Amino acid sequence: MKKTDRPEAKRLEQLKTLKPHLLQNILGQEQIIDRLTEALLRGEMGLRKTGRPRGSFLLLGPTGVGKTEVTQTFTRFLFGDKHLHRFDMSEYQTQGSLAALIDRICASAEHSGCGCSNTGGGTLLFDEIEKAHPWNLDVFLQVLDASRLTNSAGKTLDLSDFYVVFTSNLASSEVLDLEHSTFASLERIVLARAQQHVRPELFARINEKLVFNKLSYDVQLKLAKLLLEREITYLAGLGHVLEFGFEVLNFLVRHGFHPRLGARPMRDAVERLIGNAVVEDLLEDGDGCGTLFVEGDLLRLR
Repeated sequence: MKKTDRPEAKRLEQLKTLKPHLLQNILGQEQIIDRLTEALLRGEMGLRKTGRPRGSFLLLGPTGVGKTEVTQTFTRFLFGDKHLHRFDMSEYQTQGSLAALIDRICASAEHSGCGCSNTGGGTLLFDEIEKAHPWNLDVFLQVLDASRLTNSAGKTLDLSDFYVVFTSNLASSEVLDLEHSTFASLERIVLARAQQHVRPELFARINEKLVFNKLSYDVQLKLAKLLLEREITYLAGLGHVLEFGFEVLNFLVRHGFHPRLGARPMRDAVERLIGNAVVEDLLEDGDGCGTLFVEGDLLRLR
């Protein structure tokens, strides 16, 4: 890489904080952070083959363990908000939906300013690829090999400024049911299942295949604290200044912990129970501010 291709000093300093940022925001998945960070840094430093995406990832594991969250986190860190384009692949279950998928990918690329390396780019996230029609996945052979797509209007777009991320819940039951196996054994099982489902040509073109583990109770306890702090910050931005004690955190864990569904029930419990406490206070002519406390099966504001 030529010196003129290197990121400016300010950008380099930011990139040095990428790994700590991921570790702080993605809990219980330390085993994937090094490989993810290395691949992202190669992409940001321009160390990729000409005409290919900045990087490509296949994220495997049960629902609610952070596959989408990690994609949102690194995209926001590298590009800012509104540069993540998410596709629910269950919407493309028929052979006839390929044209719609291509047009939507191209429209997303245009929206992010594709081909403009200074301001364009972002991440294309394709959730649950196992639900798409197998023929629709063939389009990604072209995306990963040449970073080009032509829409129904005949316009060809360059996707080389994007990261391409696929997620899948393949073998999630094995991840949840294997209690005493090492992570290396679990990883082999999940990758073997993925190779059975994803065409070899596509599987080989993906840079990194990363297996996520299920979230233990201890991890979900840390996650509850992180989600609680985020919700408190969000509500403070709306004018509702809240404080909380440790009993509130324990209360939220009791209501949100689920051994098989991961983070989503915890996030829903935090948002619902704290939101209800603020709403109740406002309905009683309060200002929606104060200290959260547990009363019976509810959170209230004092």
